[in-house]
Amino acid sequence: MNRKIKVVQYGVGKMSVYTMRYALEKGCEIVGAIDINPELIGKDISEILGGNPTGILITGASDAEKMLKETKPDICVVTTMSLFNDVYNALELCAKLGINAITTCEEAFFPMNSNPVSVKAIDTIAKETNCTITGSGYQDVYWGELISAIASSTQRITKIKGSSSYNVEEYGIALAQAHGAGLSLDEFDKQIASVDRMSDEERKQLIDNCEYTPSYMWNVNGWLAEKLGLTVVSQTQKCVPQTCDENLNSTTLNMTIPKGNATGMSAVVTTTTKEGITIESECIGKVYSKNDFDKNEWTVLGEPDTTIVVNRPKTVELTCATVINRIPDVINAKAGFVTTDLMGEPTYKVKALNEYVNKN
Repeated sequence: MNRKIKVVQYGVGKMSVYTMRYALEKGCEIVGAIDINPELIGKDISEILGGNPTGILITGASDAEKMLKETKPDICVVTTMSLFNDVYNALELCAKLGINAITTCEEAFFPMNSNPVSVKAIDTIAKETNCTITGSGYQDVYWGELISAIASSTQRITKIKGSSSYNVEEYGIALAQAHGAGLSLDEFDKQIASVDRMSDEERKQLIDNCEYTPSYMWNVNGWLAEKLGLTVVSQTQKCVPQTCDENLNSTTLNMTIPKGNATGMSAVVTTTTKEGITIESECIGKVYSKNDFDKNEWTVLGEPDTTIVVNRPKTVELTCATVINRIPDVINAKAGFVTTDLMGEPTYKVKALNEYVNKN
């Protein structure tokens, strides 16, 4: 592409501070921004980014279609919510307008196994308008490609076991609430854990009705199975509350979480496959105490056993950098809803991103 890639930022919360700056530093042009917060609408994006006024004002979601038609971006970066249903309208709008979109929505990483009806709808529209919609972020590398790379150096695999922890304070209120942070244990059991206590038939019904609430690893296990060519036989999920023996202040939730209440949750997803390989992955998202820190650990068991540990990863920054580096891959991909396992391994982009785009 012989010009800068035009980007619209959808959602100007905590993540956008990095995605917009990274996009600019990679030679892109921010042509618009969208949010639902009335306190942000009409403000210059410099109030989010810092620096001098840019002339790019934040548009309300109700006027998003008009702005997108006027600015004609090459791609929209959606950094709002964690569940596919919650980002559906934004992705559908992009698809209808023929605008490529990449989202940090964790379920969008591989939503085929949790919300196939909505994915098919987006896929159909995007194919008609010749654009690409996808999900990416931290999981693309640290829960996906990294494990796939280790697997490629293994002669025989019996089990893949992973665990990753992150501070929900860094991602905004929607994510913190999705993890049950601040709930009493009784509330957690009713609102979060109760989803696990259902039959396969009941879960399938929820999935078919676009009503299932997966943990992040539900979709990661699906992505890994697809990437490794495995056939999923069954998949289960168990959510367990995390607690602390002291009161914790949460600036994101604007509350003090009493000791003994849920600070977040651990979600363990176990996937069995026809090939005999089990994938067991755990994500621990909670409001951190002073002794907690991010950690990512995966083990591929077989011949040989291999474990990789990443202590204190900058999860927010890594999420945003992965999304921005994926932009040329999205633009170059075939039309439709395309998961990143079909886009090849993510790579570091040394040059301006437009120089990696094959289309004019």
